[in-house]
Amino acid sequence: MRRFDSNRICELFGTKYPFIEGGMAWVGTVKLAAAVCEAGGLGTIGSGALTPEGLAESINLMRQRTTKPFAVNLMLLNPSVDQQVEICLEKSVPSVIFGAGNPAKYLPDLKTRGIKTAAVVASETLALYLEERGIDVIIGEGMECGGHIGGVTTFTLIPALKDVLSVPIVAAGGIADERGIKAAFCLGAEGVQLGTRLIATVECEAHERYKQRIVNCGIRDTLLTGQGLGHPARVLKSAFAKRICKLEVSDPGEAESLMTGSLRKAFMNGDEDRGLFMAGQSAGLIRSIASVSELFEAWVEKLNGWNLGTGIKTKITENLKEGVYERTGNL
Repeated sequence: MRRFDSNRICELFGTKYPFIEGGMAWVGTVKLAAAVCEAGGLGTIGSGALTPEGLAESINLMRQRTTKPFAVNLMLLNPSVDQQVEICLEKSVPSVIFGAGNPAKYLPDLKTRGIKTAAVVASETLALYLEERGIDVIIGEGMECGGHIGGVTTFTLIPALKDVLSVPIVAAGGIADERGIKAAFCLGAEGVQLGTRLIATVECEAHERYKQRIVNCGIRDTLLTGQGLGHPARVLKSAFAKRICKLEVSDPGEAESLMTGSLRKAFMNGDEDRGLFMAGQSAGLIRSIASVSELFEAWVEKLNGWNLGTGIKTKITENLKEGVYERTGNL
């Protein structure tokens, strides 16, 4: 039996499935986000490459494409984030997902307007701080993910978050199919966030070379750029990416210069000489380009018999000395 009715992520965001599109600059277009919504997930407009005016236009276009709930991803390092938050308030978007920082100061106004909030974190410290200030959902993102990363794996981060949080947790990083979804729920997540897997879809507007590079790569075909510059990001291996890594040591200024616009070049032109193709380690598990609805339907079919409601909850029995644990839940 497939059950999503008791899933807190579905209840909070108003979706059919607890599948969330990761907020990806350039990649997270209205077309892809709407496709995720129509397929039963939470589509996310990536604002990283948008001006405030561009974000407002994207929200309007989103509402023309779908009547279902969606989210806007806001990067707190963006100089325009204050304006972007104001636009989300003015437009009364259903949900906002924050990344790259601490969004606590924005939560009161968003909550007053009934806007659901989530934040991507890589530690229990920030997660607890935000829970105390009213965040609705915590997205624990492991270092397997594509793009900018933290320093802890998904397999370690999600249980650590589950041990200290009451709000629902979404797992991100390294998830590309129903096996990753099952694992995430076993670890304590109540939803999953997907990035790399959604790049290799029909609806994604990335250049075909970007998609094919994901389909053709192995699990060891990513590397970290930006480590020497203080902002590590996982990308697909290439001669250009390796050059960037070397320049981070020998000429950091040149490395920064070359990285400027590199994601746009990868997304729009499939430029393998000057583009950085952000992707997670899960790229090595992806072997085909499919529509979003085909992916979701296949995963749900293979999850038949799993209860994706509240997931697994654990509690320590009174007899702690014996180390006896009682598992509750429906997985």
